[in-house]
Amino acid sequence: MKSFLLKPTGKDYIWGGTRLKAEFGKDFLPQDPLAETWECSVHPDGPSYAVSGPHAGQKLIDILEAHPDYLGTSPSLTDCPGLPVLVKFIDAKNNLSVQVHPDDAYANREENGEAGKTEMWYVVDAEPGAKLVFGLNRETSAEELRRSLADGTVERYLRYVPVHRDDVFFIAAGTIHAIGSGALIAEIQQNSNLTYRLYDYGRLGKDGKPRQLHIDKALAVADLSGSQNPRQPMRVLRYSPGFARESLSRCPYFQVDRCLLNASDIALEPLPESFRVLVCLSGNGTLLEGDEQLSFTKGQTVFIPATAGELTLSGEATFLLVRG
Repeated sequence: MKSFLLKPTGKDYIWGGTRLKAEFGKDFLPQDPLAETWECSVHPDGPSYAVSGPHAGQKLIDILEAHPDYLGTSPSLTDCPGLPVLVKFIDAKNNLSVQVHPDDAYANREENGEAGKTEMWYVVDAEPGAKLVFGLNRETSAEELRRSLADGTVERYLRYVPVHRDDVFFIAAGTIHAIGSGALIAEIQQNSNLTYRLYDYGRLGKDGKPRQLHIDKALAVADLSGSQNPRQPMRVLRYSPGFARESLSRCPYFQVDRCLLNASDIALEPLPESFRVLVCLSGNGTLLEGDEQLSFTKGQTVFIPATAGELTLSGEATFLLVRG
């Protein structure tokens, strides 16, 4: 079996909750609260590990360095070594900070050659009344926004959007944003940990001090036009017996499909041009490759190398399928 299960790194940010442990099987992680799990990651700030197959116990980054063919033959992958995506679960018991991420050009120039950060959110669940920040509600100058941050009125400039289970939001680099309390999110993003915190509600960190803000950098990269579009994308669910699939997002950095499985022996064709990451959101299933079988369940993530042959899916599950 070339495909293998992954074990994430956990993060205990102050806004996190308990749902990832209670509902998604992450109770093996020590963090409390458990705000994020970095499910598929080669980033040094939160690596993931293989926990099945011949690579069990190894960091994903070490596996891919030893087997670069696992990434795929697509020029976008062979020209830029390393896994281009980072996949997370996020449990927002409380509001995240209002933040913005740089694009590739700014990050390469100002952050020692790092990648920028464009991301996509799939809402796994949302409590009644949950919302998020998506851009600004009017065109604003950097000077005006800076003054509002200083006098505590910045929230009147933010666009608040209600969120519901199964919503999708594409967050391009430069978009001011924040996940609100009560949202459980699967996030697919560029392999980057660059976050410029613009506003944090005056909260104190675990050290009792205000958390660091990055106002100058945030204003340098933020889209202040107020023209960001938070509407849901058009989605078409394509059915075949026992299996349905829809495209959630396609951009230069990643492609994401949502899949519904309710049958046995569903073929998943080889994809030599790209790796795939299967993120199970509900239910359970098995992946058969030749005569080898790999089981997965809610909350688990599977890495499928580009070198995998024809795969067969069985079970009753909903999952995201991510590729480069």
